[in-house]
Amino acid sequence: METKTIGLASDHAGYELKQYVIEYCKAHGYAYKDYGTHSTDSCDYPDYGHALARGIEAGDVYPGIAICGSGEGISMTLNKHQGIRAALCWMPEIAHLARQHNNANVLVMPGRFIDNAMAKSIMDEFFATEFEGGRHQKRIDKIPVD
Repeated sequence: METKTIGLASDHAGYELKQYVIEYCKAHGYAYKDYGTHSTDSCDYPDYGHALARGIEAGDVYPGIAICGSGEGISMTLNKHQGIRAALCWMPEIAHLARQHNNANVLVMPGRFIDNAMAKSIMDEFFATEFEGGRHQKRIDKIPVD
C-alpha cells in the first residue's frame, strides 16, 4: 500500500494503543497526523472520527488508523462519510481481506481487546496488502449512497 501521511484518531479508550501506533509509524518512517484525542480523559469518539474522515476525503492523509474501546463506535462514525471504507480488524487475516477485497482506507482496531503485539501484526498486514481490484471493484462502486 502506498502511504501518504497516515491519519490517526482515537477516543480515550484507544489513546494508549494510539501511542503505540505512533511509535510504529516512527519506526517505519511513516509520516502521520494525529487528529486526537491527546489524553485518556473521557471524550466522544465522533469528534475525532469525523476529523479523520474529513482529512482523508480532503486528500490530506491516506490511509487512516482509528481506535476506540471496541472499535465499533469510531467505525460507525467513519463509515457515515461517503469516501470512507473503515474496517474493524482484530486479527491480521481480517486486515488482509479488508485491504484485498474491500480496499479499506481506514484500519480500525479495538483498543480494549488487542495488545501491542497483535496491533503490530494487524498493521503489518494492512500495509503489506494491496487491493485486488477486478470483481471487488464493482462491489465497492455500489457502496456509496446516491
